[in-house]
Amino acid sequence: MTAGDTARIAAIKAEAAEILAQGRRRDLRLPSVLLRSPISRLGYAWGMAVGWIWGGLWSTGEVEHREGLWIFRGMPEWTFARGGVCVAGCYLTGDTVPDDRVLRHEAVHKEQWLRYGLLMPFLYLLAGRDPLRNRFEIEAGLEDGHYLPRH
Repeated sequence: MTAGDTARIAAIKAEAAEILAQGRRRDLRLPSVLLRSPISRLGYAWGMAVGWIWGGLWSTGEVEHREGLWIFRGMPEWTFARGGVCVAGCYLTGDTVPDDRVLRHEAVHKEQWLRYGLLMPFLYLLAGRDPLRNRFEIEAGLEDGHYLPRH
């Protein structure tokens, strides 16, 4: 890795820290009854149902339980974004066996689902598609999600 790469990654991390702080400040405006509550648990349960149905319909690979996640492999590429998608406690992905780093990253997304419930898909959408600027991807770990090289 060159000095320029190191400087670029440092700048991305500094911006990511600010994006994460902004997101946490925005969370203070959300009614606390919606966060990590019986209401968010209902949203998480709905997400689990969606994940199981979608994974059950399209998964052609092994379904396994690792790191607290139900992993549906062998999904067609059009059924998930990027390298995979976490819907509540379900990780939907293609043929590649996810490594421990990715599962650690996805487990944070599961915790986000538990915190936000049905708000999660909407908040994630509002955070944007760029993982380097998306507060949920930043919180889950850009290196573990393979968005930045591991140092």
